[in-house]
Amino acid sequence: MVMPIPRALLKRVVQLVVGLIVALYLTVVVANLGGFLDELLRAQIEQQVAFEVASSPTLSQASDEVKRAYIERRIEQLEKALGLDKPFFPDRSLIYLWKLLTLDLGRSFFITAASGSTRVYDIIMERLPNTVLLISLGTVLSALVGIMVGTYLSKKPLTRQDRVVVPFSITTFVIPTWFFGIIFILFFSYYLGLVPSGGMYSPNPPEDPLGRTADLLYHLALPLATWVFSNFGIWAYTTRNLLIQIAHEDFVLAARAKGLPESVISRRYILRVAMPPIVTSLSLSIIASIGGAIITETVFNWPGTGQLYYLAIQLGDAPVIIGLTAIYAYMLIMTVLILEILYAVLDPRIRVSR
Repeated sequence: MVMPIPRALLKRVVQLVVGLIVALYLTVVVANLGGFLDELLRAQIEQQVAFEVASSPTLSQASDEVKRAYIERRIEQLEKALGLDKPFFPDRSLIYLWKLLTLDLGRSFFITAASGSTRVYDIIMERLPNTVLLISLGTVLSALVGIMVGTYLSKKPLTRQDRVVVPFSITTFVIPTWFFGIIFILFFSYYLGLVPSGGMYSPNPPEDPLGRTADLLYHLALPLATWVFSNFGIWAYTTRNLLIQIAHEDFVLAARAKGLPESVISRRYILRVAMPPIVTSLSLSIIASIGGAIITETVFNWPGTGQLYYLAIQLGDAPVIIGLTAIYAYMLIMTVLILEILYAVLDPRIRVSR
């Protein structure tokens, strides 16, 4: 008996939410090994209280004893408010978990947003669109180009074009993208002078929206081309092999034996069966791209989440690292849920039974 789709989706949502909670809780536990999170929160409290004392006209002119008494009293109040006077298991660990689930990611130690905010959420949301513009867009373009090339090669295996593209695909997959980035910068930027070597904008970008957009696209051209060049080959190779394998399945051979047109066989029997794994790979690749490419973004001086990861690791800014992990976990869970729905649309054979 087939289960109704809404009930099946509800069951899957519950499973994914439980998985998200467990993953974030493990992140909290691992991050606090040795009391690391507690030390970070206490350091944040001390910074906050020191700022309050320095910015208060009354306290800044008070005696050292008055300042010390205020600081001790204020720190004790804030520690109680954050639950630092309670044991880590289970009280404070659940408090930290709730903060991650509600995206209350705290404040950064060293990194600030362009607006001056030290809230981790603001810092990440400022960088996230930049990564989507470069890495996510590059991933989509790489997949589209690779899928088209792979589809073409699957119809003409072992031809001259196939013998050229397959080694190229393996080579570009083995060599990291940042290496191509350095080569492209040296050739197209320093030698030919066609495009800038990095950054999102010129030192003095135009003020008008059209000119600013043109300046952004001018700086985007080289890193985007590098990403597509480095990644489309593996998509072409994977698609080629998948389609060739499906083309030799029994149900495809039976369709040919019935005399169906090759275009119908390709569209209904091969491509439709190949879509679920391709869509899965593309979706997971897009979500992985949200985390940015640490070295590639650093090479091109692109202010995305990858460069933010690098900066946070370099400075030891744990709240930013934990916040990026939480944001990625949320996006991954949402992607898996969307894939569950797409599977049933793309492949009618997929059913959820009792």
